[in-house]
Amino acid sequence: MSLLRPLLNTWLRLVEKPRLARAHEPQALRRTFEAHARLFFHDPRGSRFSAGSLGGVPVKWATAPGVDAVAGPLVLHFHGGGYVFGSPRTHRAMLARLSALAGVPACLPDYRLAPEHPFPAAVEDALAVWRAVADRPGGVIVGGDSAGGGLALALMGEILRQGLPVPRGLYAMSPLTDMTFSGASVHENARAEAMLPVSRVDDMAAMYLPQGGAEDPRASPLFADFTGGPPVWLCVGDTEILRDDTRRMAARLRDQGVPVEVTLAHDLPHVWPIFQPLLPEAMATLRALAGWISRRPAPSDGS
Repeated sequence: MSLLRPLLNTWLRLVEKPRLARAHEPQALRRTFEAHARLFFHDPRGSRFSAGSLGGVPVKWATAPGVDAVAGPLVLHFHGGGYVFGSPRTHRAMLARLSALAGVPACLPDYRLAPEHPFPAAVEDALAVWRAVADRPGGVIVGGDSAGGGLALALMGEILRQGLPVPRGLYAMSPLTDMTFSGASVHENARAEAMLPVSRVDDMAAMYLPQGGAEDPRASPLFADFTGGPPVWLCVGDTEILRDDTRRMAARLRDQGVPVEVTLAHDLPHVWPIFQPLLPEAMATLRALAGWISRRPAPSDGS
């Protein structure tokens, strides 16, 4: 483990975690995250960014130098933020880095956020974007982090349920897969967790699911049917409150015949790859993910 890991965890625990515990206005959360992203998450040199629309949903494209944005596979990444904050802008640096490492372009949908647009708005936007890119000749890798990882998995459940074209693979970083928050780690890791305050999970759920329905597979993909799904790559830290969201998700996928690779990292913060290139572990994880993406069979290979 790097020397920066304990320093980052300490800063998150002393500054970010209390701030998230205090903040109650979604707009304040959004402004702060956007400001921190500009300060800490720097775009790799030469990265190209452009705005567009897919299926009526605004998107941001992130492409590394020398990467063909038209040919070959595409990474479709849903940003995290508890379905309440975050945006393509806060995550574009991480996806530009992944674009460079994997040699593929990345697309980040600007899906609608709660509480202005509660469930199932995010899922509807994800499906609209998927229908717009599903026939890409090079295929698509679907991914996401935190709530965006849950959204990516929820999208996969809907793709399979509706019989739509299936992605080449799916990855999720520290995904939120269970909106009932029934995993043991929610309470077991409440103090060890460096970033997410357990005291806010009910507030977040109330904003995203004002009418209830946390057991709906579109809200909690832990309860979805993934039979026939493509390979999945997951990562989570062992001190995260969402640790068991990944562990139980992996077990369910395996039970349904889906190939799964899981990285359980020691004492790394929630969605640590976003801290590239400051944190060596972030870069190592992104390289591992890029290698996994590169190994996905092309659509013509029958995947």
